[in-house]
Amino acid sequence: MSREEKIISMVSKQKKIEVNRLAELLKVSKVTIRKDLDKLEARGILHRQHGFALLNNEADINYRLAKNYELKLRIAKKAAETVSDGEMVMIESGSTCTLLAEELAFQRNDITIITNSSFIASYIRKAESVKIILLGGEYQKESQVNVGPLVRQVIENFHVDKIFVGVDGCDLARGFTGSDINRCDTAKVMAGHANKTILLTDSSKFEKKGAVAEFAFKEIAEVYTDNGIPNQIKSFLEKEQISVTTV
Repeated sequence: MSREEKIISMVSKQKKIEVNRLAELLKVSKVTIRKDLDKLEARGILHRQHGFALLNNEADINYRLAKNYELKLRIAKKAAETVSDGEMVMIESGSTCTLLAEELAFQRNDITIITNSSFIASYIRKAESVKIILLGGEYQKESQVNVGPLVRQVIENFHVDKIFVGVDGCDLARGFTGSDINRCDTAKVMAGHANKTILLTDSSKFEKKGAVAEFAFKEIAEVYTDNGIPNQIKSFLEKEQISVTTV
């Protein structure tokens, strides 16, 4: 685990921690810690306030990105192995999907990413070898995604082999679920223009049931998650002909 990843993990657990304390725990100088925090703050993962490092507001996507960061990064890196140089993929919104986009943008060559997430587009904007196609629509401020009929119109121009999506929960009766009806509808529209839909989520989502049915199990080809997924859920998904990869 890199020092930056250790910082994210520590702040995620404590919500708020003194900068000096971080320096002591990681056995580096205060100057080094401040430089690390400057980088993390520039990426929107953490922010600083009067000598403390803090997580963002829980409603903000930056907060979700910092929560279980190391786990999400491992999931993203594993899913990235399915994408080759020169490929065009769709990536919907979400924290693990953001880390996937980062991995592809900086570790692959000539990748084209189609996304409705302005957060993702901004997050990877400095990568030189990636082409970003941002789908326009109604802008949701907290999640920083575009949704609605304009996305539906623009997406008609594209078709890809893979789309990567995130979800908010799993219900064995209803399928994979979300919390926002407009985002769920937009994700389904995007998935309709891909050969296969690949889900990225940490295992905590399997213990939650979102309010909105988003994807039926038959609509998901693969799931990338961590080994915290309950065995009965993993077995159920595999019976539904879904490939489950854990890290």
